[in-house]
Order: sequence, then structure tokens, then C-alpha cells
Amino acid sequence: MTGTIIGWVAASLLVIAGIAGTILPALPGTPLVFLGLLLAAWMDHFQKVGGWTITILAVLTILSLFVDVFAVALGVKRVDASRQAIVGAMLGTFIGLFMGIPGLIFGPLVGAAAGEFIARRDLYRAGQVGLASWLGMLLGSALKLALTFLMVGLFILAYFWK
Repeated sequence: MTGTIIGWVAASLLVIAGIAGTILPALPGTPLVFLGLLLAAWMDHFQKVGGWTITILAVLTILSLFVDVFAVALGVKRVDASRQAIVGAMLGTFIGLFMGIPGLIFGPLVGAAAGEFIARRDLYRAGQVGLASWLGMLLGSALKLALTFLMVGLFILAYFWK
């Protein structure tokens, strides 16, 4: 009985930390949510939440990992930025992952602006492209949060449906 309670508490804490991680960039949000939901399904021996649901949750988790990089690139592409700006935004996002919160906030902006400046030598245009990449990052964060809540909702639906 004590092991079951500890397991459910651990699963709940993973989900809560994961939801926080979709907002706070220092934590891997959706992977933590997935691990928490997987642990909760395992605690029930996959009786209520089976393989299909877990597979869908895994696909949503993988999708959310790509959202950050591609949302930033899409934001840059929308303002008709150069190829160098798009590559710079993606590199800035990826490098920013290893530089903590400031890197995650400013990495896409700096990467896109640097790439655009290299391509066109126009500081004003580089600033516009950097801002577009930052707005793309915000959109990506909102989409990741939506995916996270979709995962939790699917789990709850599968768990209580039967």
C-alpha cells in the first residue's frame, strides 16, 4: 500500500514538474509529463491506460520536442528572412538550450538577428527578424503547453473511460 502511494505521488510530481517545465525553460517539460503518465499507467499495470494511449502520448512528447526549433524557424520565415537567419534561429535555439534561461530566451533572437545581419548587412532588418524569431518562440511555448495539457487530458480520459 505504501509503495502504491509513493508511486502515485512520484507520478503526480513528475507531471506537475513537467507542466512547470513547459513554462520554465530550465526543465524538460513534456518528457517529464510523459514519464509521470507512464509511471501512473505502470502503477495500474496498464489496465486502464494501455499501449495505444501510451504510444499516442509518446508521439505527442516527441512532437513537442521539435516544436521549439520549428516554431522559431517559422516565425523567422514569416517575415521573409534569409536562409542564414533561419539557420541562425535554429542554431540559437539549440545552443540556448545549454545556456539556461537567458540562453533560451535570447538564443533564437540573437541567432536569427546574427544570421540576417550576415546575409543582408542591415542592422534594422536583423532586429526585425530577431523579434520575429522571439515571437515564434512564444508561439512554440504556447503550443507545447497545449500539447502537454492534451497529453494529461488523454491520460485522464483513458484512465476513467473504462
